[in-house]
Amino acid sequence: MNDRARRIVIPGGSGQVGRILARHYASRGEEVVVIARQAPADTPWRTVAWDGRTVGPWAKEIDGADIVINLAGRSVNCRYNAANQREIKESRVVTAKLVGDAIAQASRPPRIWMNASTATIYRHALDRAMDEATGELGGNEPGAPETWRFSIDVAKSWEEAFFSAPAPGTRKIALRSAMVMSPDRGGIFDTLLGLVRRGLGGTSGSGTQFVSWIHDRDFIRALDFLINRDDSEGAVNIASPDPLPNREFMAALRQAWGIKIGLPATEWMLEIGAMFLRTETELILKSRRVIPGRLLAGSFQFEFPDWAQAARDLVGRWATAKAA
Repeated sequence: MNDRARRIVIPGGSGQVGRILARHYASRGEEVVVIARQAPADTPWRTVAWDGRTVGPWAKEIDGADIVINLAGRSVNCRYNAANQREIKESRVVTAKLVGDAIAQASRPPRIWMNASTATIYRHALDRAMDEATGELGGNEPGAPETWRFSIDVAKSWEEAFFSAPAPGTRKIALRSAMVMSPDRGGIFDTLLGLVRRGLGGTSGSGTQFVSWIHDRDFIRALDFLINRDDSEGAVNIASPDPLPNREFMAALRQAWGIKIGLPATEWMLEIGAMFLRTETELILKSRRVIPGRLLAGSFQFEFPDWAQAARDLVGRWATAKAA
């Protein structure tokens, strides 16, 4: 590409991950356009409104864009009642189709369309790691809770809507992302660190379930790596090569904060807590043992491959931001 600023359009970019990407690309002088229901205040990038249901004036931003990164989808941090399940699924499938329609109508379609997906698409895995080539998609595990089956159905339907959208001149990449760890307020790391700070950051359930994660800087670097490789397309795991059991994951976070002990939470305690917090234990108890096979095969170099190292960096940045 030439030296002009690229236009990077991020549908659903008003959430934590969207802000991480928008900040990164705007700081590099790229033209960033976020498409969202509401415009956040005081951002150095433009926000264009959409309803998430129909093709409207926002589609003009995609015509002539270089890269589209679609992150749209209702938060899964809620109780999985019938209404929420319908909204979670439709918000992903419908918006993927909408972005596909906008690309199909564009006189100059984007070179790359990245679409959010999730590492949850793989089965509950304690026995071995799941990469893109040999990983087993979930949904048929005997005895799996219905909420787990729902999450996997959403992930499969999301990717199906994405890959079936006609976009012959556009390279497509489904981002099967693990939890993105950043020091931003309200994110998953902020929540986990909050438990540790209050003395509650012990083992969850059996503690044997694996946690897949990725440091925010490596998340950004992985996307840039894929953008710059013309042979990158299809589903890609965006995760650290070091998933580890919940017991070890929380111990490393406690050590990074400087304490040794955290109260554990049994499964029944987590179920009660999830009811009060209006969320689901699936987010904690399902074992996500995902590794980035395609990134590693492409010689991608992680800056933070190890959770203990990543936790120390994130704790330090969190403390610096709080002190500012």
